[in-house]
This record gives sequence, structure tokens and C-alpha cells, in this order.
Amino acid sequence: MKSIQYKTYGGPEVLKVVETEKPSPNQDDILVKVFATTVTSVDSTFRGGKALAARLYTGIRNPKNPILGTEFSGIVEKVGKRITSFKTGDRIFGEAEGTYAEYLVVKENTVIAKIPENLSFKEAAAIPYGVLTALPFLRDTGSIKKGDKVLVNGASGSVGSYGILLAKYYGAEVTGVCSTKNVEMVQSLGADRVIDYKKEDFTKSGEKWDIIFDAVGKSSFSKSKSALRGHGIYLTTVMSATIQFDMLRTSFTSPKAKLTLTGMRKTEEKQKDLHFIRGLIEEGTIKPYIDREYPFEEISEAHSYVESGHKTGNVVINVNQ
Repeated sequence: MKSIQYKTYGGPEVLKVVETEKPSPNQDDILVKVFATTVTSVDSTFRGGKALAARLYTGIRNPKNPILGTEFSGIVEKVGKRITSFKTGDRIFGEAEGTYAEYLVVKENTVIAKIPENLSFKEAAAIPYGVLTALPFLRDTGSIKKGDKVLVNGASGSVGSYGILLAKYYGAEVTGVCSTKNVEMVQSLGADRVIDYKKEDFTKSGEKWDIIFDAVGKSSFSKSKSALRGHGIYLTTVMSATIQFDMLRTSFTSPKAKLTLTGMRKTEEKQKDLHFIRGLIEEGTIKPYIDREYPFEEISEAHSYVESGHKTGNVVINVNQ
């Protein structure tokens, strides 16, 4: 089978198409023929190797796992004897390591689910990362409730776009912040108001929100504090020494600064959330926004595009399609 591998950290050019042996499932494994995967900001960060915190996970000197990729969709080709929830021919999607490959082996008790009938393979592949990041931030850490005023910074990205959809689902009044070219896209997601950051600074508007969710890590608590209500919460997806300090110093005061390490959540929690999201997909509440699609062999170009900073929503890689 073909897989995309990187042996050293660096730019998109380090990604190479490699012929590898097709994996064989054990008794408690599921063999998946991958139809689609994506390029996320996490994939780009892991490949580049510039973040020390990321290297602690991926490998200090060189990548421990040469195959990138974090989300997928596909068809079950074979199941082990102990598998009870899935069968050959099932369409499934979810999170896994090493999804940049034509075939993938996953466990039954990992973050996977059957694809809803109203979702295509490419749409299904674009679900897990963004929505499983936005959901715990807003629902758990932000304690979002009906009537809250919520601002999503970076509203046109993968995490931000799901942040808009989920905030609307929970009955919030939602403001999205994005660039000029993405205003219409964010409006189409259901945002009640859209702020073009090139024309207006939301921290200086005089308006206040209950939750400010920075899905791209481009703002800060200190600058955003004036735009929070007294009991307000500032959320950011980007780990830094600054946010850790802000969380510490606001532990017993308000407004508060908070961070959720969504990648470290228990598998059981993420699996439960994926099934919850599956229900929202079937209802039509959640639907991914796909910016671009690339063939498997052009994954380096897809990484370059994601790193350009112009991506909206999700970038999909068609594998066995």
C-alpha cells in the first residue's frame, strides 16, 4: 500500500510517498480502507518540528511515527473475531494516528463511529479534530448556556467554524471574528454578527461577551479582558507560558482565563462526544465546511496551503477515491 511518510522534521517537502506493507488486523482490530483524511494545524506543527512541546510527543531528534495524520473516513475491510460493533462494509470515521495511508488498523474502543447516511467520506474525515476540540472548550470549560454572548476569534478555521455551529446549538448569541474575505462564509455558519478584524478590533468596541473563544491563539487574555463581562471566561486553544500564568492569577478572580488540553482527554470521553456529534450531524445541526481537496500524492501542496494561513474550514485529502 501507499503511505505518506516523513523521516526528518522540516517543510512540506519532507513528506514522501512510500510503498509499505498492508497491515493485518489481529482478533481485536479493525482494518480500514481509508477514503479520506485531512491536513490540520496539528499535522503541520508535528511535521515542522519547531515546537519543543510537540517534539516531546513526536520525538526529540526525529519523528517516532513516520506517518502523520489524525482524522480519517473509510470502509471496514476486515474485522477481528472479537469485534462486535462493526462489520465488513461499514462506513466509519474518527481519530487515529497515522491516517496518511491507504489502509489503517484501529481498535474497536477508540474514537470511531459509523458515518451518518447524510455525510460523504470527505465530509466525515473533516469532522473529528475541529469539533472534538471546540466542544469541550465551550461546553465543559466555558460552561456555555442559552442566552450567553459568545465571541469566536478565528471563526473561519476548522475549530472556529465548529465553535460557531456549537455555540448556536447551545442557544448563544454568537459573534465571529475573521478576515474580510471570510465574512460571508462565517455568516453562512449562522453567526449573528461578524467582525472583520482588519477593520475593527473587538477588544476596543466597547461590547462585552460572556465567553471569548480564541480558536487560533491570536489574541490574549490581557487584551481581551476589557471585552469580557464580570463573570466572563477567556478560552484559547494555544498553550503558552502566558496563558498558564493568566490561568493561575485568575483562579480566584473574575473574569477568568482557561485552557483545555483536548488532546489529553480520555478516549472514552472523546468517543462519547463523537457519538453525540454524530446525532447532531444526522439532525443537520453540524456540517463541515471544506475549503479545498487534494489528491493523496499532492499532500505536500496541501500542507503548504495550510501553512499559508489562508485556509478556511477544512482541507481534505482524497486517498482511495
